Amino acid sequence: MKNSDRKRVFELLKKKILAEKAILSELSSLFNYLKNIEDEKEKNILLLQIKELENSLKSANDNIESILERISLTRPLNLRKQPEEEKQKKEDKEKKKKLRKFIIKSNIPKELKLTESERKTLKRLKKERLKITTKKAKKPSRYIKISNKFFAKISKSLSKRKIFSSLKKDLIRTNLQFIPSSYISVMLFTTLVSVIVAFFLFLLFLFFNFENFPIITMAHENFAQRFIKVFWIILIIPLATFIFMYLYPSMEKKSSKNKIDQELPFAAINMAAISQSMVEPSKIFSIIASTKEYPHLEKEFVKIINLTNIYGYDLVTALRSVSLNSPSTKLSDLLNGLATTITSGGNLQSFFEKRGQSLLFEYRLDREKSIKSSETFMDIYISVVIASPMILMLLLMIMKISGLGIALSSSMISLIMVLGVSMVNIMFLIFLHLRQSTE
Repeated sequence: MKNSDRKRVFELLKKKILAEKAILSELSSLFNYLKNIEDEKEKNILLLQIKELENSLKSANDNIESILERISLTRPLNLRKQPEEEKQKKEDKEKKKKLRKFIIKSNIPKELKLTESERKTLKRLKKERLKITTKKAKKPSRYIKISNKFFAKISKSLSKRKIFSSLKKDLIRTNLQFIPSSYISVMLFTTLVSVIVAFFLFLLFLFFNFENFPIITMAHENFAQRFIKVFWIILIIPLATFIFMYLYPSMEKKSSKNKIDQELPFAAINMAAISQSMVEPSKIFSIIASTKEYPHLEKEFVKIINLTNIYGYDLVTALRSVSLNSPSTKLSDLLNGLATTITSGGNLQSFFEKRGQSLLFEYRLDREKSIKSSETFMDIYISVVIASPMILMLLLMIMKISGLGIALSSSMISLIMVLGVSMVNIMFLIFLHLRQSTE
């Protein structure tokens, strides 16, 4: 028996043994699953699957006996190849090359020939196979490094206090990728920068006058009066930056909550469809995460996958730990309900279907509420932006003609009206954008 034939036989034997191992693992999982099932229909289906697996195991054993008979441990003494055999092999290779050339050059009918679009698609598919996706680890920015250098010790002591306990929870529930101590150090560093900026602005407004902007003139008022007028800049700007940085994680948590609530009903329906194929529950999350259709839910599902695959948690504890730190109450309810159904041995398909229907109903109600609120905002916009400027313009014109109050020129009235309408439109657009982000 030749070395090449011997290798092939051993490879076949290895493949058969691996196939038997896979069959045995499937049988053990089916037997364990059969213990928890009470429905007779499902039991009959599982018993049929077990019988098919047993038959395949028997056929695999029969094949192994025939493979073992082919193995011979003896080796021939003369291992050198004869020159006639080498010549024959060379001739066979040349014949194969000629056949390939003949097949390529032969006249293929037009119906079987590939079009240009088909060739392009084949090339694209080959390129896609060769693509290797690599993810680089994100490094912290220089700004975060500098802030940690200055305020690392202070931030660690502050993070243990009760004032920053809500901030810690918000950072965990949002996907900002910040440690609480490093975020506090960034917050303190930004307030320090704002103090420096506020001081320079204070000096600028103290010595210069911006009443006729863009023409800047020197301030000729009393120094004490000017100091009292402008001193508020040093206090308000740093205080506003500190409050904004403190409240930013809670704002981010609300926005992520609303985005998850929008994606959750459709994801639950997809989860119900996936659970029909009797897939392992942990694989449902990996399938939905791989679709890339739900980017905000994907972050939460990746946490579950990492807890089970990397940290070695079982699925129930992973679901409950993620539900505690989830920004959305609806998602936490769904994960807790899924954990209880898995522990009690309930039907996952019916659970996902019912939960998906209820979530979709709530989603439709929220959409109706938003439509009604948009109608009311439209009425407010018409009354504020169209009706009120016309009334104001008429009042100013009457005041000009009669001489009552402040008499303004027609150019000044038109400028006031243009600036007022533009400012109201900008404010209204900002309000709508903030409302849309919160919904």
